[in-house]
Amino acid sequence: MNLSEFNQSDRCEHFSCPERSVSPAVYILLYVCSAAVVVLTVCGNLLVIISVFHFKQLHTPTNMLVLSLAVSDYLAGFFVMPPMLIWTIESCWIFGKVFCLIYWLISCFLTISIYTVAHIAVDRYFALSNPFLYMNFVSVKNTRVVIVFDWCVVMGFSLAVLYFNGNNQNSVMCSGECFLPLSEVWTVIDLVVSFIFPLSIIIILYTRVFVIVRKHATAIRELNNHTRPKTQKITLQLMKSERKAAKVLGILVFVFIMCLLPYFLYSFLGNVIELQTETFQKFSVLFCLNSTINPVIYALFYPWFRKCMKLIVTLKIFKTDSALINVLY
Repeated sequence: MNLSEFNQSDRCEHFSCPERSVSPAVYILLYVCSAAVVVLTVCGNLLVIISVFHFKQLHTPTNMLVLSLAVSDYLAGFFVMPPMLIWTIESCWIFGKVFCLIYWLISCFLTISIYTVAHIAVDRYFALSNPFLYMNFVSVKNTRVVIVFDWCVVMGFSLAVLYFNGNNQNSVMCSGECFLPLSEVWTVIDLVVSFIFPLSIIIILYTRVFVIVRKHATAIRELNNHTRPKTQKITLQLMKSERKAAKVLGILVFVFIMCLLPYFLYSFLGNVIELQTETFQKFSVLFCLNSTINPVIYALFYPWFRKCMKLIVTLKIFKTDSALINVLY
């Protein structure tokens, strides 16, 4: 995740950190709420990580992707969100220029999260459109290799952006601010690579998944109509499953777009209009909140996660052979 921001060469001469205008009570409340969000993000994703790692029954290709998403969101919550929230509350970057560059580098965890969501869309589409081919060619081992490749590519891209723009002579990094100005070319490249491309995959493939699910449901209902009355219960369960699938997919796409679209549009306009720091920070926090919401979307909607969470919280995972517990039923 990188930015195109504030390319005026003389802005540092006029910049100073604004004085805090909120009362001490509000100031403390902001930090308490920020800490709560960070804890929720870290703990929620950590529960997903422990669940998929520990229980053998969850070692499937799809769950490896869920694990990758949880790891990227966990790292984002642990390393990216605290300085971002402090920067927003203080209205001033207090960690220095060196950590500012490190901050933008580790922000690649958010981009990894985006690509993992896109990879999950590919996985679900492939599983539904070609189930037999999926079972024969997609394995846990192959999925792990693809995940490592995705992480390496995204981190390599982030290093390239930082290298070609962080040392750029036109790059201006003011004391008290933490913006990484990009050239116009890199602005477009970053927008396409970090947002447009993965978003297109997610929307197109999840739309296809929804269409396939509806076709399958219609075919099974027609089959059930010829084998009554025993299958009426199955039909009702199928309709409920169809509505649930539509709901989860709708929430997924809506939350993803709402969290990321304002940030990337605002960043893209950095070379066209003069951006306001406070507005940019709010959109950045909204971007980070996607990592908080992801465990809810990808885990809390599924019964197996609730069962795993109960086993983890009650410390039953420390019992002998707890990894073999059936958590799917």
